[in-house]
Amino acid sequence: MAKEMPNSIKTFRDPLLSLYQSAVSDVAKQIDERARATAGGRASLQRSMTSMLPEMAARIAEREFNQATGQVSVSAAQGPAPRELSKAEIAQVCVDWALRYMKAAAFGDGNAVDQLRNEFRAGTCDPAWLSTLEAYRSYFGNDGRRKPVPYVRAASVGPKTIEIKADARVALMGDWGTGATPAIDVLKSISQDNPDIVVHLGDIYYSGTPAECQANFFEPINVILRKQKPVPVYSLSGNHDMYCGGTGFYDLISRLNDAPFTQPASFFCLRSADEKWQLLAMDTGLHDDNPMTVAGALTYVEEDELDWHCDRIREFSGRTILLSHHQLFSAYSPIGPIAADGRRSALNPRLLTAFEQMMAVKEIPAWFWGHEHTLSIYQPFAGLARGRCLGNGAVPVSVIDEIYKPLADLVDTPVIAEPARLGTTGGVYNHGYALLAFKGAECRVDYVQMTNKGREVICSESFS
Repeated sequence: MAKEMPNSIKTFRDPLLSLYQSAVSDVAKQIDERARATAGGRASLQRSMTSMLPEMAARIAEREFNQATGQVSVSAAQGPAPRELSKAEIAQVCVDWALRYMKAAAFGDGNAVDQLRNEFRAGTCDPAWLSTLEAYRSYFGNDGRRKPVPYVRAASVGPKTIEIKADARVALMGDWGTGATPAIDVLKSISQDNPDIVVHLGDIYYSGTPAECQANFFEPINVILRKQKPVPVYSLSGNHDMYCGGTGFYDLISRLNDAPFTQPASFFCLRSADEKWQLLAMDTGLHDDNPMTVAGALTYVEEDELDWHCDRIREFSGRTILLSHHQLFSAYSPIGPIAADGRRSALNPRLLTAFEQMMAVKEIPAWFWGHEHTLSIYQPFAGLARGRCLGNGAVPVSVIDEIYKPLADLVDTPVIAEPARLGTTGGVYNHGYALLAFKGAECRVDYVQMTNKGREVICSESFS
């Protein structure tokens, strides 16, 4: 099981940049594998491309993202690498060339592609660069955006629900699909909790390609979680899962579980055998495909899918917990554009409308989401009794980022419960997950973080 994503790598909410990071990581892996084969399987004493190239790509992606959002200017890109450059300098030029090539290819600029190919042939970049980036062109349409997603309509799913045992233990983890050490540690801890079901709240990095879904999700699940027993696992649609057009995600969910636990679509319903509880998972990742702006994307749920969720609530006599990748509201991340008075709402109005439509059918006691790479346990807000962000599954967040400092320009600021805040280890916030334990009409939730001493429950709550 290969480590696909260095612990220090940053992620960006943009299809092109995320695919670029995927491609660079793919190239690095190919170069290292060829080097190991040439050395007869012996590990190189020099720094590997897998540890070097993704970091370089992250810096370039950050530069591009900051320019697109008006935060910093960008220096001119370098040309092909001259022969006299060092190995590290050549690598830097190659990752810079790769972004220029992907941008030209994504927007169908044939002349620029031809020019960049000529630059490549005159330089010293490894052949894997061009062959891999050519393959990645298949993920784009002619307008430079991702290709259409093979979204499964509600009519195709029908009234299907997936039965889970009464009094089940369900582990929830968000933004987990990195394949790196923090993700593995979280999964090991979840495995030791012996859950009956595991639900991932979305995002397999960098762009949800088939290779990333295999290495960063399917393989760890099978090797670690399912070592003792075949635990059913479900995954929601996050924005990063859709950046390559959802090809990896839809293949993944089709083979994650055997019948009768097969996930039918990017949305689903897990219903307890005693009819006390159901977990209703929504697809909010489908329409978050190009948020290269300062304003957060106002993603939403398809109308026929929303009707499907309302039907599942209407027909059910028990209690419903909502799951999604994106947040209904946030105190810490921008949602939507800034108003004329310079302020913005903490709410996604489109998801609020969907929530109110579901609440009109029956009261919803809790909603768990990911997307922001933190743990936030909110006090009641916008009619939701328990809004919970569980996006701290694996992506590293520096303490410098001050994740618990509310945005200053909100009209109304959601407040988190005390002392429900993540601790820190080694300059980054701790990773973790939530464990839901159902017992009759009651649901108990333990919020777990991983520290240098192991598993630690930050706080717990119960509701019915």
